[in-house]
Amino acid sequence: MKSDTAEVVIIGGGIIGMAIAYYTAKLGMDVVVVERGEVAGGTSSRCDGNILAIDKDPGFDSQMSLKSQELIAEMVHELDEEFEYRAPGSILVCESEEEMIAAERWVARQKEAGLPFRMLDAQDLRDEWPYMSDDLLGGLECATDSTVNPVLLAYSLASTARRLGARILTNTPATAILLDEQRKIRGVDTPNGTIKTNTVINAAGVWSKMIGLMAGIDIPIEPRKGHILVASRTANIGKRKVMEFGYLISKFGGKRKVDPKFEQYGIALVFEPTASQNFLIGSSRQFVGMEPRVDQQVTRLIAERAIRFFPVIEHIPMLRTYAGLRPWTPDHLPIVSPIDEVPGLYVAAGHEGDGISLAAVTGKAISEMLSGVQTCIPTEPLRYDRFRNGRVHQEVVI
Repeated sequence: MKSDTAEVVIIGGGIIGMAIAYYTAKLGMDVVVVERGEVAGGTSSRCDGNILAIDKDPGFDSQMSLKSQELIAEMVHELDEEFEYRAPGSILVCESEEEMIAAERWVARQKEAGLPFRMLDAQDLRDEWPYMSDDLLGGLECATDSTVNPVLLAYSLASTARRLGARILTNTPATAILLDEQRKIRGVDTPNGTIKTNTVINAAGVWSKMIGLMAGIDIPIEPRKGHILVASRTANIGKRKVMEFGYLISKFGGKRKVDPKFEQYGIALVFEPTASQNFLIGSSRQFVGMEPRVDQQVTRLIAERAIRFFPVIEHIPMLRTYAGLRPWTPDHLPIVSPIDEVPGLYVAAGHEGDGISLAAVTGKAISEMLSGVQTCIPTEPLRYDRFRNGRVHQEVVI
């Protein structure tokens, strides 16, 4: 067995791990990433690419997203490779008067928090979206929302981190976390040898729970499956992200007034145009364990739901479908935190569908924790011990 040393070992080579590698290497730290497969080979390659504030709970959640949007915009000029960054804003559309009233409350709360939200009426929708169903009553807009290609962003973070001195070991799973008699971190075992270190970052996404158990820590993260359909290239039917207002309700576990077949799988419209002049449609939310296979029943229902909002989609071929497992926590917030019971162990996981949105702010916050400086966002709401102490985030009110 070979032996190596590092100041920081990051377990997980998805977009969260790559963001941490970039920011820590940027500070001059000796960083090693161990990844069981390839960079961005898991959830980061089975998702959309949104950097959103529109779907975040007003207050801390949305402010965290705004900071991440700022950091992503800076990365356009800092990273070595292009990653299809665009910032067109996004909208939520409403089907009913009830949803319009809820949307007005949502916008009012976001504006009170200082975010650039505004209501849209039916004419606003028709002016911008000629292919959208003409019976929709209106919606709301967040002007700062942006989008990236998540795989390209992960690759660019990895490439830049390597240039700054980080070592990224693919096809290298962590097989054990080594502790001393005081339960302090002393290393990570891999099939290729031991990496001696005093600092380990668990950024393994849906596998974070299993990594935590290596150190005797039960991390409350569960896999939640989501499906996405990829359309063929077609004439433009919309230039920016569209979601139905019911997506918020589905995201936060509420009950919508829709056909039970959609509610069964947590299906709500998500429409995302890409830089390749096609689009993605989703979404679904299911607890089915670590089962990543595509469910054709779910994809058919996603297509049916999309056609309700964009009838023209019925005539547009789909290229492929895929499903990804998102790391869910009980309060819908990630865990970005040291683990007090195991000095030197940190967790950066549990972002569910917000991993792309919050990768930048997560990476920067972890690097600041390691440096002992004030973090760019308050991190108290993201602490691991909030679950143990009963201080979980309050339910979102829509």
